[in-house]
Amino acid sequence: MDEINKELKILQDNYQEENIVTLEWKEHIRRRPGMYIGKLGDGASSDDGIYVLLKEVLDNSIDEFMTGFGKTIEVIVENESVIVQDHGRGVPLGKVKDVCSKMNTGAKYDSKSFKRSVGLNGVGIKAVNALSSSFSMVSSRDGMSKTVSFAQGNLLSDGDLEVSKNSSGTRVEFTPDKEIFGEYHYREEHIEPLLKNYVFLNIGLTINFNGKNYSSKNGLEDLLNENLTSEELYPIIHLFGQDIEVAITHTNQYGEEYYSFVNGQHTTQGGTHLTAFREATARVIKEFYDKNFEYSDIRNGIVAAISIKVEEPVFESQTKTKLGSKDMEPNGVTINKYINDFLKKELDNYLHKHPDATEILQKKIQDSEKERKAIAGVTKIARDRAKKANLHNKKLRDCRIHYNDPKGDQREETSIFITEGDSASGSITKSRDPNLQAVFSLRGKPLNSFGLTKRIVYENEEFNLLQAALNIEENMDGLRYNKVIIATDADTDGMHIRLLLLTFFLQFFPDLIKKGHVYIFQTPLFRVRNKKKTIYCYSEEERLNAINELGPNPEITRFKGLGEISPDEFRNFIGEDIRLDKVTMKKEDLFKELLEFYMGKNTPERQAFIIDNLVVEEDVVA
Repeated sequence: MDEINKELKILQDNYQEENIVTLEWKEHIRRRPGMYIGKLGDGASSDDGIYVLLKEVLDNSIDEFMTGFGKTIEVIVENESVIVQDHGRGVPLGKVKDVCSKMNTGAKYDSKSFKRSVGLNGVGIKAVNALSSSFSMVSSRDGMSKTVSFAQGNLLSDGDLEVSKNSSGTRVEFTPDKEIFGEYHYREEHIEPLLKNYVFLNIGLTINFNGKNYSSKNGLEDLLNENLTSEELYPIIHLFGQDIEVAITHTNQYGEEYYSFVNGQHTTQGGTHLTAFREATARVIKEFYDKNFEYSDIRNGIVAAISIKVEEPVFESQTKTKLGSKDMEPNGVTINKYINDFLKKELDNYLHKHPDATEILQKKIQDSEKERKAIAGVTKIARDRAKKANLHNKKLRDCRIHYNDPKGDQREETSIFITEGDSASGSITKSRDPNLQAVFSLRGKPLNSFGLTKRIVYENEEFNLLQAALNIEENMDGLRYNKVIIATDADTDGMHIRLLLLTFFLQFFPDLIKKGHVYIFQTPLFRVRNKKKTIYCYSEEERLNAINELGPNPEITRFKGLGEISPDEFRNFIGEDIRLDKVTMKKEDLFKELLEFYMGKNTPERQAFIIDNLVVEEDVVA
């Protein structure tokens, strides 16, 4: 009790006038970057902070285009520095410094004038400035220019007005601060989709990225074509209205796939507009056919995109990934009614005018209905089994924090390891972080699900329990882990299990992969050590480098499987230094053809491929 009283006394003494501190704008941003840009990261993920910085600068240039100024934007990313040059009106020269360094300074507070604006509150560019080791803005306007430069938000120079021969526009150059982000690297594979989305949403805009031009003639239709990984069953339905654009088609894949945007912002977590769109689309289609179709059957296999423009939108965070607004404008029509009225008219008209498409769509809905009814009995039994298993599921060692908890501070860090065998799962379980890392143990090689119907997801106990553990039976909204990590041995059996699991996800839950949740866990192949240092090596090249570094006759151990690695050692591989390969899908991957080749019935072509690529590995330990 005395100790508690002492602590309370200390807390009381530390809560005086002198303990109340007001932070400078730049200091607050640097101390709490997550409030402004979400997570930090090193550039390996598309939602890492360095890409948010790029987006915040681009948003201002896009706003210029959307208001009718500047059809081209140049983006240069080189040696960790970024340059964005637009050809808009240029920031008013007397306000260049303020725009970069005074919070809540901007020209976008007139709702009517800037309904279409992406940047809304005058915060984004200040965050870029504060979180950059170097930052400069050059504005050219009316034959004059003005340059300001900063370091970590501190003003270095406030240049005089100069005569300029440059065309009007704004040039921003910044280098994210390594004191904040650590060692980072911009990756083209994450920048390119961001830029493509901008041009899909802004027909007539050209973005030049490191010398390559991106533009779009067909808006959201181009976006769907870019992202489709299965052939569409009927031509994409592309509809326009005031402040709304939608594109809709169906494929033979399972699940639902959506791309949603508000005022040009990619709302990756959806929001009120996406909820309204999903419901209205299914309702209009059901009413058109005048049949008692289930909404789930109508939406099964749908691939669609929606873009709306909202006055004074309310997002759930500064990163603007989820829309919270209920109305299209203050005291105006609701977003739900606006989208429903638009689709009731335009989508219904389209369906009446295109009987070929409606015939194909009806068959797709009926096929989904037929399959659902065929497995109804199996589904109920499997769900009951999964519910019982959740209470005492020996396969799942769960964690405390989950991705589908909207209030979870560390939800982005949640993961589940899918392992083979008890020994591997045991090692990971003993060394994992029980708050953030779950483990699901496979008995052995799962069933090859290629070419099978969804019935197998429920009939096969292992698949059903895995589906239940991930909580993705209905849709992706309930996903319990941000990262689904396939952790198998790096031998032929382990590779085969990887293929079988990827086949399962691609067949029945492709959105899990498309949204970047599936990873392959890299485990070290060798341990090289002497009395002073231990180095874990993930390739033959790393092994040779380690030998050279440690000197003559180091101890070298070859890891045969995960189960061989002690829990104490395993901690080194699944912590901050974890090595993961993200599984990605692109249109050109043609995954159905790939699955047919690798996982379909044995063919002479595959036999020839195996023989031609057969490698005999020798264990040589020097």
